[in-house]
Amino acid sequence: MPNHFLLCAAALAVPGAGHLWLGRRKGLVFLVVLPAMFGFGLLLQGRIFPIILSDPLVGLAALADMGIGLPYLVARVLGYGAGNVIAVTYEYGNTFLIVAGLLNTLVVIDVFDIAMGRK
Repeated sequence: MPNHFLLCAAALAVPGAGHLWLGRRKGLVFLVVLPAMFGFGLLLQGRIFPIILSDPLVGLAALADMGIGLPYLVARVLGYGAGNVIAVTYEYGNTFLIVAGLLNTLVVIDVFDIAMGRK
């Protein structure tokens, strides 16, 4: 039985890693699709939101962006995700970035439920 904390940390850091650790092949789908979705949001000139406590909605968007794990860190370090407000695809890019992070958060919760024997 794997350590639940390590399992969830791996699942949060690398989308699909938790499912692969548990021997579930659907982890490969998460490993490919979720980072691709995040990358597609960057290609659509979406913005990786900064943590701003004075603006709660921007702060929540930032937390959602962080949910994708390592792809978020790589994008921040490389300087991607500045966003282009005048681009036609800007809002679509934001949506892809946010939803990719939120979906990975749900994947982490699913891994925890599987490890606990609830699924």
